[in-house]
Amino acid sequence: MNTQSPDSAATLAHLLRWRRDVRHFRTDPVPAETLDALLKSACLAPSVGLSEPWRFCLVETPERRTAIRNEFTRCNQIALSERGEDQDHYARLKLAGLDAAPHHVAVFSEQNPAQGRGLGRATMPDTTLWSTMMAIHTLWLAATAEGIGVGWVSILDPDRVHAILGAPPEWTFVAYLCVGFPTAPSDTPELQRLDWETRNPERARWLRL
Repeated sequence: MNTQSPDSAATLAHLLRWRRDVRHFRTDPVPAETLDALLKSACLAPSVGLSEPWRFCLVETPERRTAIRNEFTRCNQIALSERGEDQDHYARLKLAGLDAAPHHVAVFSEQNPAQGRGLGRATMPDTTLWSTMMAIHTLWLAATAEGIGVGWVSILDPDRVHAILGAPPEWTFVAYLCVGFPTAPSDTPELQRLDWETRNPERARWLRL
């Protein structure tokens, strides 16, 4: 069966361009059925040995959200103090949407899941972690297709997040995502709009060997 529609390539290119790391969210929630559909789409991602090692956790309790917010503040203050000449510029950046985003999703990767029976992991055990990254990217594109924003909060201590959420020891913390409708969608990265960094389309990132 031919699964390619005439517009599929153009649609994918559009989604890749409009996929943004969102920091500014509306507070109204995403419909439950839509959020469930996004997570189901994420689980269609490829995985080594069909191991499906990703574990998505919806963080809904106020106590845990507050603890995560406090942990971000602690880590961000440390990062700010280490910026040197960049300190003022860094302080003006909005680096998380934790307060407004209606949904928080913590993503873990099971280190050695029984599913998949170890296929493809003997020499490269990190492939389970990389598979989880694929699921995150799949979630991100699916959300973009629905007009929903995703923001990755990376200024967190993984061990502290693991403890706050009470995750099993065999799970590795990978990402903390804010999910919701963006206040102002844009096809340009916010860090570029704020003169922090720019894309470099002239720089080749592949080699012919």
